[in-house]
This record gives sequence, C-alpha cells and structure tokens, in this order.
Amino acid sequence: MKDILEKLDQRRVKARLGGGEARIAAQHARGKLTARERIELLLDRGSFEEFDMFVQHRCVDFGMEGAKVPGDGVVTGWGTVNGRTVFVFAKDFTVFGGSLSETHAAKITKIQDMALKMRAPVIGLFDAGGARIQEGVAALGGYGEVFRRNVVASGVIPQISVIMGPCAGGDVYSPAMTDFIFMVRDTSYMFVTGPDVVKTVTNETVTSEELGGAKVHTTKSSVADGAWDNDVEALLQVRRLIDFLPANNTQGAPVWPSLDVADRVDASLDTLVPDNPNKPYDMKELIAKVVDEGDVFEIQENFAKNIITAFGRMEGRTVGVVANQPMVLAGVLDSDASRKAARFVRFCDAFNIPIVTFVDVPGFLPGTAQEYGGLIKHGAKLLFAYSQATVPLVTVITRKAFGGAYDVMASKHIGADVNYAWPTAQIAVMGAKGAVEIIFRADMNDPAKIAERTREYEERFLSPFVAAERGYIDEVIMPHSTRRRIAKALAMLAEKNAELPWKKHDNLPL
Repeated sequence: MKDILEKLDQRRVKARLGGGEARIAAQHARGKLTARERIELLLDRGSFEEFDMFVQHRCVDFGMEGAKVPGDGVVTGWGTVNGRTVFVFAKDFTVFGGSLSETHAAKITKIQDMALKMRAPVIGLFDAGGARIQEGVAALGGYGEVFRRNVVASGVIPQISVIMGPCAGGDVYSPAMTDFIFMVRDTSYMFVTGPDVVKTVTNETVTSEELGGAKVHTTKSSVADGAWDNDVEALLQVRRLIDFLPANNTQGAPVWPSLDVADRVDASLDTLVPDNPNKPYDMKELIAKVVDEGDVFEIQENFAKNIITAFGRMEGRTVGVVANQPMVLAGVLDSDASRKAARFVRFCDAFNIPIVTFVDVPGFLPGTAQEYGGLIKHGAKLLFAYSQATVPLVTVITRKAFGGAYDVMASKHIGADVNYAWPTAQIAVMGAKGAVEIIFRADMNDPAKIAERTREYEERFLSPFVAAERGYIDEVIMPHSTRRRIAKALAMLAEKNAELPWKKHDNLPL
C-alpha cells in the first residue's frame, strides 16, 4: 500500500510541474504566473479541488505519441470565492503553449457542464496559442463543444474570462460569448489572426500589442471590460466582481453586511449640479455618494466614457448603475455608449439585478459619422434592453433629459417603475435655444423677442414639474435625499413580478 501511495504522490508532483521547471521559469520571466499559481490566488486558500489531473492527449500524428504531459495544458476544477462555489479552468502555457486538443477541450466542457448543473459561475483563465495544429479537426471540434456550452450557459450562470497571455484564433470566441472579459496590460492580447497573417494578407505591419493588446480592447473595440497591471491585481479584482454577482439567474443578487444606513443624507449633493446648465459635473461623485460605502465596480471604464456602467450595493444588495457622464461629451448618447449600456442592462436583467439609472443627457450625438455607423440601430439596442427588462428599475433625472434620449434612458414610458427628478431637471424635446430658433423662426432678427421667447420656453418646459403633472415623474426629490429615496423604492420593488408574452426569443436589433 505504501508503494502505491508513493507512486500516486510522484504522479501528482509530475502533473503539478506542467511543462517543467525551465518553462515555469520562462513564464515567470515574462512577468506571468503559472496556471496553478493563478488558481491559488483566485480561490479561497485551500479550497481548490482539481479534476482530470492525469488526462493526456490521444494524438499519434507528427511525433505527438512521444510527447505527453499529464493535464494536457489546462488545469480544471472548482473551489470557493469568499465561501461561494465557482468552477474554474486555467490554460497552462508551459504545456504545448496551452494549445487546445480534443482531450484539453473535454476537460473544459466537463467543468462547464458541472457549473451549469450546480448553477455556479465559471471562470476561464486564458493563456494559450490557439488550436493544437497536430490534431487538426479534432481540436476544432473541441472548440465547437466549448462554444456551444457558452451559449447554453449564457443568462443562466455568470461566465467570466480573464486573458492573461496570448489568446488567438479559435480561443477568442469562447471569451467573446462570456459575460465579462478582463485583460492584463502588456502581457495579454486577443486577436483572430496574428501579426504575421495580417502582414501577409493586408500588408500591414503591426505588433501583437497594437493589434490586440489590453489598451486596444478596453478603449477602441470594447471587447474587454477592464484591464489591470499584473496577474495578481487582475485576479483580486475578479474576486471582488464575484462578490457582486449572483451564482445564477434564479438566486438573486447576493446580500453582504453593510454599516451604511439606508436613510443617510448627503447635503453636498444639493450643490452638485452647477447653476450654469452647460457646465459639467462628475456623475461618478453622485454614484459613490449614493451606493453603500462608496464601493463601486465599474464595467468598461475606459470605453464610451460618456456613459457609466457599474455595480454597487444598496442596503447590502447588488444593484446595476447606468448613468450619463456630463464630464465627457456632455453625457450625450452615441453608438458606443448605447451598445455599452445595452449589454450591461441585459446582463443585469438576465440575473435579476435591480437597475438604478441616473439621467443627464442632452440627446443623441449628431453627425454623419454616427449616422453612417448605425446610430439608429445602436440606440435601439439600449431602448430594447430597457423596454425588455423585468427587474426593478429606478430612475433619477438630475439635469437634462432631452429628446428621444429622455425616453431611452429608463423613462416611465418604456417600463421604469419609479422615476424621480431633482429640482434641477430639464425635460423637453430639446434645449431652449434650439427650440426657440425652430418655433419662432420669424423673430430671429429681433434679439429682444428671442430672449423673451427663450425665457417663456424655459419657464414652461425646462423644469421637472410639467412631467410631474402628467405622472411621468413620480416625485421631485431633494438631491440630498437621493440615497434614501432609491433605497425605499428598491425595497418596495423587491418582490416585483413582471411577465412578458411568451416567445421563442426576441429579435434584438443587432
């Protein structure tokens, strides 16, 4: 018996070494942790339970029959994050460059299937060079199996991808179908075709970083939802995100203890909005002062900065926050902002996370670039997302709510449950100057008349009370009481049960 136990121990030691000490050293030299080190940081200490440690590939072509490593380039299993179960797989770059084989894929799909059965989140840590070329279609078939499970699990359990090294070819499509993608600056990149192929086909000379680095995907393509400076910070931030997310679509958002009382008053909010309607202010200050303990986890912080999407908590329970940002493009809605917010709203709705919307929007961004880029369709995505949402929706208009953007930003008309406005709110088809120039075009040569007409328009429409008189605004509230009013509204809406007509699925304006 002792001999058997010693052999088991030896096999485990060998498996845990992956590609060997030399390749582990090379991984560290690149500023990257190994797959197992990453899992240890991600999960609670000592909680990881590994599956399929001894699995090996079955390929016999191109000399592969003599190159077998236990685990086959991916570490899989489950553990806990702050006591809550999660399933995880981590690609091991020290073994065949983390490339995907048929058995490698089978290890991942086993974890995906178990996560779906257990209704627990699944986290993928990517550091790989794509499909294992020696296996040909068998590897491609493995990718397909992974992709299909991503789709089946979508909207049922949270799926998170962390790109911690190369992620190329078929490897990029699984992360693309998950709920969140995070990257590590300078050491990770994603692209369908690498720099060499790009050079051959388009004659462009580009580096891996320029083609698909973290900066590209967090600021230009919006493929990634965030990036951090190193593996350690990335994994700790993913742990933090998990604390905001429900385990599945039936469990509801988690509740964590909070010392922040619901009826807290913040007098500084009464002076947040400047007297000059064209002067910006930082909407992030409002969000931080309203949510529990100022704890905010922002999604896509560096993309479409004119809108903010973030998780926070109210009375310990997770809420999604969508807010126009007057500091960037005056908070206008454009194609990028609409897509960003629509995806976030749909995630929150899928996982029963209430949504709080702060509105200060002068309209949709005009111009040929926006129209040619499909602003109509992109704007419709956000409209569709809000209209379809059945979770509690609370909206606060802080200042401008002009034109169709007023409707789109969780107005009462498209299904919001509780709509508040600050006394500084201006709800109209457009700003006073533009409206007067259209309505009173004949008086354009008389400055005195135009000034008088502008005052009339401002008094008649640029206040929250016209909308309040019609019931479109439920209450005009004092800014300092915003947290208390939102908390009470969310408590009232906790048992909301809204049903939509049966359909196979909707036809989202993609």
